Amino acid sequence: MKIICIGRNYAAHAKELKNEVPDKPVIFLKPDTAILRDNKPFYIPDWASEIHYETEVVFKIGKNGKYISEEFALGYISEVSLGIDFTDRSLQSELKSKGLPWELSKGFDGSAVIGHFLKPDQLKDLENIEFRMEKNGEEVQNAHTSEMLFSIEKIIAFVSQYYTLKTGDLIFTGTPQGVGPIAKGDQLKGFIGNLEMFSFKIK
Repeated sequence: MKIICIGRNYAAHAKELKNEVPDKPVIFLKPDTAILRDNKPFYIPDWASEIHYETEVVFKIGKNGKYISEEFALGYISEVSLGIDFTDRSLQSELKSKGLPWELSKGFDGSAVIGHFLKPDQLKDLENIEFRMEKNGEEVQNAHTSEMLFSIEKIIAFVSQYYTLKTGDLIFTGTPQGVGPIAKGDQLKGFIGNLEMFSFKIK
């Protein structure tokens, strides 16, 4: 399975990191060893200097497809979750400044948090999902997927031109503004609407 991530998909987040707003989806991948599930704690790596949380709606692909049209894209989604794309911000900045790939700052073990999954019919509207994240009981991110620069239909259509999508693939759809650092002892909780999707400790 593949973990496909979309960068800079919320205009306010792109601006808070002083990035240009893209005219096409920005794509990067994480390995399957990045997955952290079942509310297991996240252990900050020894080498890390500035890990940030990035809360994102995650779609699971339910059937194989290539060159999928936007018209049929929603039919390829089997489940929906909320996750976190953990990023070492200082390492990412260093790599970007040298024109190098981001993977070391994005794809390390445990960097792709996955909450529990919902069926699409449990949600009123896949194109307007309300989600939020709390750090130590304080809300730090809150958004709707309708604010994405590129909708899930556009993302699936775009990605499937380059990568065949397979059953079980995960698409992290980008994070809104409000990203920030984590520290040992923090408790992170994520919600879709009023449903708690994950709750875990930073160690």
